[in-house]
Amino acid sequence: MTALDCAWQHHFIETNNIRLHCVTQGEGELVILLHGFPEFWYSWRHQIPALARHFKVVVPDLRGYNDSDKPLSGYDLDTLSADIRGLIENLGYVRAHIVGHDWGGLIAWHLAQKFPDVLNRLAILNAPHPYRFWQEFAGNLDHLRRSWYVLAFQIPGLPEWLIQQNLKDFVNNVFRGQAVRKGAFSAEDAQVYQAALAKPGVLAAAINYYRSSLSPQNWLHHWGRSPDPVTVPTLILWSEEDSFLSRKLTEGMERLIAAPFNLKFISHCGHWMQQEVPQTVNRELLNFLRSPKLASGKKSF
Repeated sequence: MTALDCAWQHHFIETNNIRLHCVTQGEGELVILLHGFPEFWYSWRHQIPALARHFKVVVPDLRGYNDSDKPLSGYDLDTLSADIRGLIENLGYVRAHIVGHDWGGLIAWHLAQKFPDVLNRLAILNAPHPYRFWQEFAGNLDHLRRSWYVLAFQIPGLPEWLIQQNLKDFVNNVFRGQAVRKGAFSAEDAQVYQAALAKPGVLAAAINYYRSSLSPQNWLHHWGRSPDPVTVPTLILWSEEDSFLSRKLTEGMERLIAAPFNLKFISHCGHWMQQEVPQTVNRELLNFLRSPKLASGKKSF
């Protein structure tokens, strides 16, 4: 990573009683990029320098990942959102633009609902609104088929042990194997992800995100409740060939967002959007975050 990380810095920042490892670059309005499973800050390597020309970019390893603290608890969306709210405050900012992919996107959605005052704008990459995810999980067989691993991860101890024993194959299958544009992932990229996942406690923490989401307490708390609408301008970028998440999960956004929003579908691209089509993602994020005015709509390209 020497050629990539020469311009950015690594810091540890205290928030919500834990310490998050963050990569930072640039000055100006704050943009926070939130990664998904089973990634870490490195998944945003193509976006950091592009966005840093105009913003202060901060990319944390989420709770439990890579070099961030790995507590035994706190993997529910309320706590994960509080981690990011505290991060914004401890960086000396009142508000931030939040960009989230996969699990980072779920956290971003929840943050926008729970702490709307700390968001300027919200950008989501291949991450369903939590309400839509569980709505489809409970009643859509195609969604259940795509998300079989969510159920498999509920078995205590076994998933992380199996992944650890086959870590190289797991990394190759999850990233390159599920990508539409295979060339987005080099052998070096696979080694970087493998090294991050091999660190003590990372796999258990990453899988605890899924265990917490299916806990009885979580189901009882959210069952039958209508979510508060998102009230900040929102951009949703969705890969048409995502093997994990169906396009159907984007339906009904007009009932979940009470603000200008754009939903854009990107073709010839898999789940790992910001790594498969980085130039497209960079262009869309910069246009969205720098635009003085927003108009709602849907678009495919």
